[in-house]
Amino acid sequence: MSPHTVLVSRLRAAWLSGKTRPMEYRVAQLEALGRFLDENKLDILEATALDMRKPPFEVELSEISICRSELNHTLNNLGTWMKDEHVDKNWVTQLDSAFIRKDPYGVVLIIGPWNYPINLLLVPLIGAIAAGNCVVMKPSEISRNVERLVAEMLPRYLDKDCFAVVTAGVEETTRLLENKFDYIFFTGSPSVGRIIMTAAAKHLTPVTLELGGKNPCYVSDSCNVQNVARRVAWGRFFNAGQTCVAPDYVLCSADMQEKLLPALREAITEFYGPNPQESPDFGRIVGDKHFQRVQALLRSGHAAIGGQTDAEARYIAPTVLVGVQQDDPIMEEEIFGPILPILTVTSVDDAIAFINARERPLAIYVFSSCKKVVNRVLEQTSSGGFCANDTIMHITLTSLPFGGIGQSGLGRYHGRSSFDTFSHPRSALLRGAGREAFNTLRYPPYARRCLPLLRATTETKRQAACTLL
Repeated sequence: MSPHTVLVSRLRAAWLSGKTRPMEYRVAQLEALGRFLDENKLDILEATALDMRKPPFEVELSEISICRSELNHTLNNLGTWMKDEHVDKNWVTQLDSAFIRKDPYGVVLIIGPWNYPINLLLVPLIGAIAAGNCVVMKPSEISRNVERLVAEMLPRYLDKDCFAVVTAGVEETTRLLENKFDYIFFTGSPSVGRIIMTAAAKHLTPVTLELGGKNPCYVSDSCNVQNVARRVAWGRFFNAGQTCVAPDYVLCSADMQEKLLPALREAITEFYGPNPQESPDFGRIVGDKHFQRVQALLRSGHAAIGGQTDAEARYIAPTVLVGVQQDDPIMEEEIFGPILPILTVTSVDDAIAFINARERPLAIYVFSSCKKVVNRVLEQTSSGGFCANDTIMHITLTSLPFGGIGQSGLGRYHGRSSFDTFSHPRSALLRGAGREAFNTLRYPPYARRCLPLLRATTETKRQAACTLL
């Protein structure tokens, strides 16, 4: 057998032993994960700086703090989440017990991405541990310094019988996916998501796919332009634009574009200084291949702000493009870099039509001081998530499920949704062994006279509706 098959078999034996099921065990592993974050904080900062020159402030906020928040929320609520959920019963089962048991799936595979290599690996891991699973983790090989850190240090904190880290490139990951897992959680691109789903289909393995997409940002004429510029610039250029929920393009009127451009220029200068390449608060593209792809997108439209590049440093300046056409390359794929195209529309109806003509995104953003405009965009579009008058901030709430729809993903996690994602809702009915006389009505030979009574005791009745005049 291959090493991966041996590993999966070992974890499956541990899961079948029931070791991961007690709440005390889950809590102990979650607390150990918290110690990993605390005791390796400086190493995490160093590894992310080596991989992407990610600013320490951004690492603390988007990697460590979000993981800590998720961990604390889970520990605060795990006892409640694990309880059986009792359900309504029909007349014939009134003396019985009917409930939903939250069962772990078994052996779970979590494949993390490179752009937030700690957050997007550990947050789903928290849900998998909380739900009582054994887990194989596969960090991205692209963020190689974080991959090395996780592979070397995380196993020192978690139970090696039940949790393992696998380092693998494309070929090794392909072989890893040949094994039977009970659940697969993948974060990455739609193209790789299709490969994951195809591999999972061979074993009928359920999946969560956290993908990406082109997240539109509609800016109406009724808004505070300076506030919009700061919030859009922060969301777009955080992590050098390598964020799946970053606003991918702006839709606004021609008049708003004229107002927004100087405000964006002012915000970028305020954030990163006159030369962002010298700013300690602006990151870099993760690798040469990714740099070349993003650099090529600069050929769409023309740069009203920024546009400078440095291949050796993998630096692309915070850039705003205007004159972009709907069929330009930059509008055909997720940018995943510090470039913000602006396209003009004539009205909110035009913006909604533009959004709905494309694949459903991971997030939609709208800026307006008019609640009617915000509600129209919310009600007449579809996306994984929605945020009004800000960007990215909706993902900081553990109370909100996070996930895509259609091309942008499949499934949900964060907070209670993470626990539910990695739990099988097992329906259970515990009937009494006696009272057999009540059961004879449903046994052959069938008697028509028994049917009305059976229907009366088993069917759910429509409740009377109250009409407000």
